[in-house]
Amino acid sequence: MENKELAEYKELVAKIPLLKKEIAKIIVGQEDVLDEIIITLLAGGHCLLEGVPGLAKTLMVKTISEVMELQFKRIQFTPDLMPGDILGTEILEEDHETGKKFFQFNKGPIFANMVLADEINRTPPKTQAALLEAMQEKMVTYGGQIHPLPSPFLIIATQNPIEQSGTYPLPEAQLDRFLLYIKLSYPTEQEELEVLEKTTGVYSGKPEMVLSGEEVKKLQNLTRQVHIDSNLLLHINRLIRSTRPADSQVEAVQQFVEWGAGTRAGQALILCAKARALVKGRFAVTPDDIRVLAFPVLRHRLSLHFRAEAENVEADHVITQIVDSLPVHASK
Repeated sequence: MENKELAEYKELVAKIPLLKKEIAKIIVGQEDVLDEIIITLLAGGHCLLEGVPGLAKTLMVKTISEVMELQFKRIQFTPDLMPGDILGTEILEEDHETGKKFFQFNKGPIFANMVLADEINRTPPKTQAALLEAMQEKMVTYGGQIHPLPSPFLIIATQNPIEQSGTYPLPEAQLDRFLLYIKLSYPTEQEELEVLEKTTGVYSGKPEMVLSGEEVKKLQNLTRQVHIDSNLLLHINRLIRSTRPADSQVEAVQQFVEWGAGTRAGQALILCAKARALVKGRFAVTPDDIRVLAFPVLRHRLSLHFRAEAENVEADHVITQIVDSLPVHASK
């Protein structure tokens, strides 16, 4: 990497704390969640965000898009939503000069840089599949024509963990398409008090744009260049293999896991660890990056059997035992 290019990258990385500072004008607390959304964007993936209603999920995503100068769209998923409502459809147009009629593709709301797929589990599998295909391919095919999606492109899908009646849970294979599964918890007492004060008075903080779309793409390119020690790569490989009952010596895996994580989980953990290093202002991955991100990377990639449900054991409990059983230190 040349000195000029290195200086440019350092300047971009230095903007990440400013990015979080601008977001904090609107969003109080939730720093870990914000970090994980930014990590997802830098790693070039998509994330699943789970939280009860009223925790400002929409406002959070909209604010992130504003400080990055990214086009934002929100799609409210309902039982009657069709694939065309998301992807777009062809409409019959007429050329006023020649009088000829032709079909024109009218792009749907998915054609944006940052898309909030609100309550994705409330729409039938056919519509879910259309969204997930666009996520993976980053393009829409309609009438034999390919329509590339904007770049950068991030989908944040939300789920309500409380109400499950009348929902269509995503199958494990489709959950695996999400880079991270982020859990949004209640704010602390002090944070909630600050929210109540800001949102019921005359406070009108407005975040300023910090990064452009082109700069985000440069950071995505830089993410893959972040150094990761060979010892840490070996550790990640062992960690992923330890989620599989046939290969694991971890008691919780033997007791509660039916199917472990696939190879894509290892790829996700490496990329996210590299992105977290950038968010923290580093150009090399540390063991702490891996430990912190093992939870959002793995919690939706472990298939727990009925014994786990009967004993009220969640994926995070199993992941904790896996991580604790495999201590790691980067080689000097």
